Amino acid sequence: MTISWYGHSCFRIEAKEGSILTDPFSKEIGLRPPKIKDDVVLVSHQHYDHNNIEDVNSEAFIIQNPGEYEKQGISILGIQSFHDNTNGSERGLNTIYVIKAEEMTLCHLGDLGHKLTDHQIEEIGDVDILMIPVGGNYTIGPKEAVEVISQIEPKIIIPMHYKIPGLTVEIDGSEKFVKELGLTPETVDKYKIAKKLLPAEEVKLVMFNI
Repeated sequence: MTISWYGHSCFRIEAKEGSILTDPFSKEIGLRPPKIKDDVVLVSHQHYDHNNIEDVNSEAFIIQNPGEYEKQGISILGIQSFHDNTNGSERGLNTIYVIKAEEMTLCHLGDLGHKLTDHQIEEIGDVDILMIPVGGNYTIGPKEAVEVISQIEPKIIIPMHYKIPGLTVEIDGSEKFVKELGLTPETVDKYKIAKKLLPAEEVKLVMFNI
């Protein structure tokens, strides 16, 4: 499996079963959007920096809501959550996606705005790779992100939704999160991983060059 990051919450997950793109953004946020050529496209919520599906090919399977889905052997569970810590009264709903491919489980939290409930933790289950927002302001920030990580207990942590060069969305950088977490990141251009390479005991922090 190969994971690429295009900035913000947008990842391409290339698995043996097919290709998945998460939260494609519009160019208005200051970053260059990827060309959408994937089998599955996931949208966590309907904001322009996460739902740019205008150029999606007609054969792509677009998922925008909670529920159970499957395509080409890729299993996806969408779990309802909120974009804020006031039950959605400020920013509405957010969908957490649990993706199963190549015998691994990935969890993309979208623009999560709160700590997880016991029911959400149970629905998410065991996670190998967690993609978690850390930039604050519109989502959980560094401290809350570390608390959510302790709720999920993944093997690999990939932070997202933080300030990078060119991004016009007003959120914090990753420095406070890395300090709060207390792990030295492995930095990559693309992240290649297989089930047999997952860490057995220690937790790994992976961050992308951008």
